[in-house]
Amino acid sequence: MNILLATSFSAGGLAGMLIGVILGALLVGGIIGFFITRIVVKKQLKENPPINEKQIRAMYMSMGRKPSEADIKKTMNAMKRGK
Repeated sequence: MNILLATSFSAGGLAGMLIGVILGALLVGGIIGFFITRIVVKKQLKENPPINEKQIRAMYMSMGRKPSEADIKKTMNAMKRGK
């Protein structure tokens, strides 16, 4: 059974439908893009966590020096400026 539906649109109706489809596609694409980006960022943060003061302290200790609080703050600020 082959049914052919033929409808005729006025110029305004066709333009309105086209604008609606474009806006709908942009909205759906934005939502999908948001969730994909969120998943990728979470994965990256899990694999490469940002450095913290405890890690800097361990780095200084592995070099054979006891870090002062000023050294740690200075290194943290340098890391933040480098990003």
